[in-house]
Amino acid sequence: MSNRNILYAEIFVDELVRAGLKTVCLAPGSRNTPLVMAFAKHPHIKVYSHLDERSAAFFALGIGMATGTPSAVVCTSGTAVANFFPAVVEATQSSIPLLVISADRPPELRDSGANQTIDQVKIFGDYPLWAVDLPTPEGTPSALTMRYLRSIASRAIATTMGIRKGAVHINMPFRKPLEPIPVQSDNISIPDDAVARENSLPYITYHHPVVRSDVVSEFAKLITRTMNILFVCGTHCPPNLAEQLAPFASIFPVIVDGASGLRLKLDNAITAYDTFLNMPHNLPTPDVVVRFGYVPTSNWLNTYLDGLPAHVRRVHIHENGVWADDSYRTDWFIHADPADLLGGVLESVGTAFLPSAHQTDTINGVPTNHAVSSFYTAWQTTERATWDALASELATNWFDGAVVHHAVNLLPQNSVLYVGNSLPIRHFDQFGRGKNQQVHAYGMRGASGIDGNISVALGLGAGHGDNPLCAIIGDITAYHDMNGLLAVRRCGIPITLVVVNNDGGGIFHRLPIAQFDPEFTDYFLTPHGLTFAPVAQLYGLNYANPQSAGEFEAVFADSIHTRKSVLIEVTTDSAGDFATRKALLARVREAVTS
Repeated sequence: MSNRNILYAEIFVDELVRAGLKTVCLAPGSRNTPLVMAFAKHPHIKVYSHLDERSAAFFALGIGMATGTPSAVVCTSGTAVANFFPAVVEATQSSIPLLVISADRPPELRDSGANQTIDQVKIFGDYPLWAVDLPTPEGTPSALTMRYLRSIASRAIATTMGIRKGAVHINMPFRKPLEPIPVQSDNISIPDDAVARENSLPYITYHHPVVRSDVVSEFAKLITRTMNILFVCGTHCPPNLAEQLAPFASIFPVIVDGASGLRLKLDNAITAYDTFLNMPHNLPTPDVVVRFGYVPTSNWLNTYLDGLPAHVRRVHIHENGVWADDSYRTDWFIHADPADLLGGVLESVGTAFLPSAHQTDTINGVPTNHAVSSFYTAWQTTERATWDALASELATNWFDGAVVHHAVNLLPQNSVLYVGNSLPIRHFDQFGRGKNQQVHAYGMRGASGIDGNISVALGLGAGHGDNPLCAIIGDITAYHDMNGLLAVRRCGIPITLVVVNNDGGGIFHRLPIAQFDPEFTDYFLTPHGLTFAPVAQLYGLNYANPQSAGEFEAVFADSIHTRKSVLIEVTTDSAGDFATRKALLARVREAVTS
C-alpha cells in the first residue's frame, strides 16, 4: 500500500472477498486504476477483462444469474458508468445479485466543467437496492473511517444477496495520483481497532429470516384439504425449487414457464399450456392457484388465470417479497422461500397427502400417481394429447419455432441454455418440452430487453464452469450485442450460439400493426439485410448456415459436444414462419379437439 488511494482500494476489495465476492469484470480506464490494481493483485478473486462497459455489466449479471451470488463490475468515471444502467435495471427487476463499483472524480471537480466528469451520485435512480457515494480517501484515515470502509463492503455484498436480491452501486471518488506511487504525506498504517477480522471472516456476518412455522402450518392445511389446486411457476423461480416441487407435480398439475429455470428439470410438468389454452378445452376449474416467481411469459396463460372465477383462491409465494401480479388477483401473499416452505410442508404433513386408501406409492408421504383426482388427470391428458400432436408437426415443419424445439432436444445433461428475448423465449415457452434432466435454462425477463443478451449468456457460461453452453437469440438481439462475443476468446467461454435470422423484428407480425403497410415494414419489421458470417470471423467463431433440420442437428450436436464455439445462423422468413406456425397450431387444435 503506497498511498491513500491504493490503501482504500485494497482494504475495500479485501473485505468484498471476505464477504463472498469471487469474480469481477473490469473495464479499462484511468480513474478506476486503484480498484483495477487491487482486484488484479488479490489472490482469491477471478478477474474477467472486458473492453466494453455494457458487455461487462451483462457478463457479470450472467454470473450472478448462474451462481446466485454477485459478481462485481468496475468502470472508470463519466459515461462509462451510464453503460451499466440496463444491467442494473435487469438485476433488480429479475432479483439477480450484482455489485456495481464506479470510480469518480473528486467532489471539487463536479459541476466544474472538468473533462470526463458527470453526476454519478445515484445515477441509476431507484433501481439499485442501495447506493453509496463513498468519501474521498484521506491521507491519515481514522479508525472509524477504516471500520466504515470495511462495513460498507460487507453490507454491499449482503444487500445484493438479501431477501430481495438485486444491484448495489458503490461510487468511489479518487484524487491523483491513481497509480501505486508513494506519497510522503500519507500515513498508511491501519489502527488496531480497524484491522480485518481473524480467520478470513467478513467484517459483518448476516443471517436472513427463515420460514415461519405458522405459515407452513396454514399452507399445509390449504393444500391437504383441497385437491383441485393448480401450481404455476412463472419466470425467475429459485433454482432449488425443482427438487421440492417434484413430489407435488405427481399430485397437482404444475405449469412451468420456459423462463422459470425449471422447465427442463421437472417430470410431469405442464408445458404445452401456451398451445392448449388457446383452443377449446374442457379443463376443470381449479379451486386454488399457487404461484411462484414473476408474471409468466405466456399471454394465453395470463389471460386464462385472469379469467378464472372470483371464488378461486390465489396464493403467491415469493422469496423476495416483490409484488408480481399485474392483474391484482392475489389474496394471500407469502413472503418466504418457496423451496423451504414446500420442504416444511412435506416434513410436517407426511401421509396426510394421501387422498384415499387406494394410494400407497409415495415419495416423502406424497403419492406419485394421483389416479383418483379427475382434476389432475384432465390436465395431464390434455398435456399429453397436445404434445403428441405438436411433436408430429414439429418433426416435419422447419421454421423458427422448430429451431428452438430441435435445439432443446439436443442438449446434453448438465448443459446451460440461455434463450433470448422477443421471439426465441416465446418459442421456447411454447415448443420447449420438459425433459426431466439437469439442463440449466435461463431467460432474462425482468425488463425483457434485447440488449446484452450475448454477454449474459457468456456470463452464465463463466458461472457454470465446464458445462456446455448454448444460447438461442434473434438477429436484432445479436446485432445489439455483437461486441459481447469478444469474451468468447478473451475470457475463454466456448459457446454454441444459434442466431435465428428472420431479417428484422419478426415478433411484430403478432401485433395488429402488421396490417398497416408500408409503415409496418419500414418502422416495425425494419429489415436490415445483414448476415452474421463476418461477425463469426471477426470474433474467431466457427460459422454454419444449415438449410434443413438435419443439417442443423448435425452442426449443433458437434458444437455442443466438442465445445467448439460455433455461430449457427438459421436464415428464416418472418412472414413465412408466422404463417407456418399459425397453420401448424390449427392442425394441432384439430387433432386435440376432434
